[in-house]
Amino acid sequence: MSVASIQSDRLGANPFVVEGPIVSGSGIPGPNFSLGAVAGGDRESEWVYCQLVLASQTTLQPGQWFQWTRDYVASLLTTAAAVVGQRCGVFSGAAQPPTLTGGPVGAITLAPGTYYVWLQRNGQAPALVATATAALVVAETTTTPGQASAPASATATTKAIANVNFAAANQTFTATTVNGSNLLTSLSGLNAGSGPFIGAAISGTGIAGGTTISGITYSPSGVVQSITLSANATANGSGITITATGVLEATLMRPFLSKVN
Repeated sequence: MSVASIQSDRLGANPFVVEGPIVSGSGIPGPNFSLGAVAGGDRESEWVYCQLVLASQTTLQPGQWFQWTRDYVASLLTTAAAVVGQRCGVFSGAAQPPTLTGGPVGAITLAPGTYYVWLQRNGQAPALVATATAALVVAETTTTPGQASAPASATATTKAIANVNFAAANQTFTATTVNGSNLLTSLSGLNAGSGPFIGAAISGTGIAGGTTISGITYSPSGVVQSITLSANATANGSGITITATGVLEATLMRPFLSKVN
């Protein structure tokens, strides 16, 4: 499988553009679409246009989970704030030219303010997941904003997320490491549309514990050329097996918060 990458049936709609901050009297128009507008794309994908009000500086990364009200006001999903019955979905990423780090679905840091975002509710998408077991069919909220979990069985007091499942608990590929460098190169065994994704935890020979993916560089044709890590490699290696976890490819089927576990 691979994640959705285009929107096509609503003129001007782009799931990877964050609009804002919208400041009254600034002359910058917004919102550019009606709240709750839906646009579709490839791989059965659907996005919903929502308002996002940020009280403090916030970094959004592909795969973060959001819930939204009937008025289409979105907020990062957490167990404490989750409201049973509300719809939910994921942030697909922020637009960047494909030859720059981050590729078509990168992270973005936003100042406090009012924004408008397209949140994916259907089709294949990256999803931020804390725990993933062999079951991969139980999805629930966590205490971490924007992060879901996929345990073998439901965890008491969390909120269940209905209508979502995951491709696999992790992803493996091979790469070359250079001692003191934060780049993985000579990549093999991966597909740009299926991950790995920014924010994923990385492990392997010569990779320091706690290392994550902070950037991905693509060629103009969309081929992954290199992966930037949050920490430098500690050894030289060629054809090293790398395992990525924490941001998984998910199949969304208009998920919603179904119950308290």
